[in-house]
Amino acid sequence: MAFGSFNQGPSAPMAEPNTTPLVDVMLVLLVVFIITTPLLTNAVQVDLPRAQAAEHQAKPEQIRLTVDAAGKLYWNDQPVAEADLPARFAAASAANPNVELHLSADKAVRYETVAKTLAAAQQNGVGKIGFVTAAQ
Repeated sequence: MAFGSFNQGPSAPMAEPNTTPLVDVMLVLLVVFIITTPLLTNAVQVDLPRAQAAEHQAKPEQIRLTVDAAGKLYWNDQPVAEADLPARFAAASAANPNVELHLSADKAVRYETVAKTLAAAQQNGVGKIGFVTAAQ
């Protein structure tokens, strides 16, 4: 903004508009709209019915494979030989492509046994593999 000085003789007209009153009016209008807008919304109260239905959960087939400390394998709590695993994995994945393998192995078992089991599952179409652990 240009301010006049007392040292000059004839004063020239101010070339810049004074925007202070405009800003004041706009702020007052803004406050009025902020206060009145929530009062203008009329909500219709509707008593909606309640429905009670069980949620449908399609669970894929799960294979529980357990490896004990001696290295023995159990397919859904039934003993199985290590040589039979590839054929069983292939049959399970052919029956249901979304079959899940839940592997629980004893902490004393050799990693080689677990690795061979995982490799056989992956090579025969079982893509969803989870490890079962004990809660602390």
